[in-house]
Amino acid sequence: MAETKKAAVVKKPRKAKVKVLSGEAHVLATFTNTMVTITDESGNTLVQYSPSRVGFKNSKKKTPYAATKAAFAAASEAIDKYGLREVKVYVKGAGVGRNAAVKGLASAGLAVTLLADVTRTPHNGCRPPRKPRK
Repeated sequence: MAETKKAAVVKKPRKAKVKVLSGEAHVLATFTNTMVTITDESGNTLVQYSPSRVGFKNSKKKTPYAATKAAFAAASEAIDKYGLREVKVYVKGAGVGRNAAVKGLASAGLAVTLLADVTRTPHNGCRPPRKPRK
């Protein structure tokens, strides 16, 4: 009878769980959507959520309630996975989910240490088009 050899299974070493106590939350609030990205201090993305990932579709994505749910889900995952405790929040855009996303982060248990608006504003902007002839 022939002996059968078993293949040796090589196990990869597990990655150590990274503990991040403080980070940054970037909220991009457009007129049709709200994106919430939580990063560490050096800018490496830990968690990223939008209302569509939480279950909102089409025109419901632009509501403040959807922004709150997305921010809450992002914060809870960051707390569970990385042990995040406090965030600096940077808000960009003019959508209706701006304040709601910040409230969602705070209600999940994160301490908001800084709240800054980083929306780009034109300082006189481009040259306007010429007036039409009559």
